[in-house]
Amino acid sequence: MLAMLGLGLPAIAHAQSARVQLKDAQANVVGTATLSEVPGGVRVTLRVNGLKPGEHGFHIHTVGKCEPPDFMSAGAHFNPYGKHHGLANPDGPHAGDFPNLEVGADGTGSLDAIDSLVTLKEGPNSVFRSGGTTLIVHADPDDEKTDPAGNSGARVACGVIER
Repeated sequence: MLAMLGLGLPAIAHAQSARVQLKDAQANVVGTATLSEVPGGVRVTLRVNGLKPGEHGFHIHTVGKCEPPDFMSAGAHFNPYGKHHGLANPDGPHAGDFPNLEVGADGTGSLDAIDSLVTLKEGPNSVFRSGGTTLIVHADPDDEKTDPAGNSGARVACGVIER
């Protein structure tokens, strides 16, 4: 029985979830996200507040840095498979593409989606890859098809994905 318990320890040691705090350019916390490994991918549950009402592009980006004011330090969309941008693009999507985040008149919003192209485990599509990754909320809606970022505008919130 002890041998069986020992075999399970390496699997337990790998993170099966992550929590992300998203901040705006003034370093105000404007949201939180939880990432959980589930059958079929990674479930991302995002809650935001204090954002402009309407739809906002939301993506995983390639670098684990959130340097204000424009968060360009986060790099491009996470795209380990070299696809085109957008969930509606027949040659896509990027691994880091999500549906738009809907923010209500009160400035709050939420998104709950599963990304089948990323993992919290080791591998080329891991969000814990060398150099890290980030979650970015954009100012405008993502048109879900135009490279490189769906015309989703400026980056208004950023959070580093960490174990």
